[in-house]
Amino acid sequence: MKTLAMSWRYLWSRPLGTALNVLLLSLSLATITFLILLSHQLSTAFERDLAGIDVVVGAKGSPMQLILSGVLHLDVPPGNVPIKEVEALQSHPLVAGVIPISLGDNLRGFRIVGTSPAYLTLYQAELAQGQIWREPMQAVLGATAARQLALKLGDRFVGSHGLGTGGHAHGDNAYQVTGILAASGGVLDRLILTDTASVWRVHEDATALDDEDRQILADEREVTMALIQYKSPLAALTFPRFVNTTTNLQAAAPALEITRLLNMLGIGTDVLRALAGVLLLTAGLSVFIALWHAVRERRGDLALLRMVGAPPWRIASLLLCEALWLGLLAAALGLALGQGLTALLGWFLKLDNSMLLGGLVWPAQLGWVPVLALGVAGLAALVPALGAYRVSVLDLLQSR
Repeated sequence: MKTLAMSWRYLWSRPLGTALNVLLLSLSLATITFLILLSHQLSTAFERDLAGIDVVVGAKGSPMQLILSGVLHLDVPPGNVPIKEVEALQSHPLVAGVIPISLGDNLRGFRIVGTSPAYLTLYQAELAQGQIWREPMQAVLGATAARQLALKLGDRFVGSHGLGTGGHAHGDNAYQVTGILAASGGVLDRLILTDTASVWRVHEDATALDDEDRQILADEREVTMALIQYKSPLAALTFPRFVNTTTNLQAAAPALEITRLLNMLGIGTDVLRALAGVLLLTAGLSVFIALWHAVRERRGDLALLRMVGAPPWRIASLLLCEALWLGLLAAALGLALGQGLTALLGWFLKLDNSMLLGGLVWPAQLGWVPVLALGVAGLAALVPALGAYRVSVLDLLQSR
């Protein structure tokens, strides 16, 4: 304990140098922490929100756009598709279930999604209050949407056209809140769910001039896309090709597209990883130089300690403890900076509401950050500590 206390006082006898070393080491550790959190949160979010969805079918365009818009609800969809074509897929021998998704409106940035109760079953959603919709124009709110919109059971609201704020309100068709979902941490938390017929009614009432128009619109009803589950994993080999070649629809496999997305993100993370490595190496060299100079500056103190009976290992341990204090301080600061940077990125890109980034999480991989910090600091102190251990009392007194 005396060695720890003395090394702490020695460490802060050079406050500016110590602060610079801690800052340099913590910046590299913050970058590593950020990369760990980014990888963990994105992987967790994708696995959670893509679970149970084998393929997404929608309008032709970008497959990745189809996944981002229909599954993660982060993009705009490529278009709509006739409901009759989607329903025809239900009879395919390889299809176990088809869940329609209809987009087009929002409430203060939270998407109103027309679907079926099977969508709730897919994510094993649980109601915190109320019940699911029983008829059109009833809505179930995700936990985040209900909290931020300050809506409760029985409240009424009208949606705005488009998937972003600023569209005109559909004032003639108000939804009523019949249920609020329990928080799950997934995509449902930020959605407003209703029956597909609700979306049709809102838009048909806004455009139809008479009963004839209503009938025409009813015959031409569309959905944005459909989430499909297979009866057998072997369907992945043939069903997407069947859809893409024999229909006017497009089939996109979530696992394949998300893998492509992560590979694209990997280029940026490789650059950050290399930057973190350079910073870590620089920090290690800085700690080494600081401790080496500390040995030279304290030769008189070291001589006095040896004269009063301090063994060589105690002298060496003083330097090692200084380095470990540096590592601990840098690890704590690096973890805090990494968490803050992740939260800031999620807030800046509006990803906190999307559940992709944001929130305080501590994956097991973060345990390697203090280990790495202590390892680098310990290695940097090894040579100076060995030098202090080998110096004789006579040499120390002569240098005095």
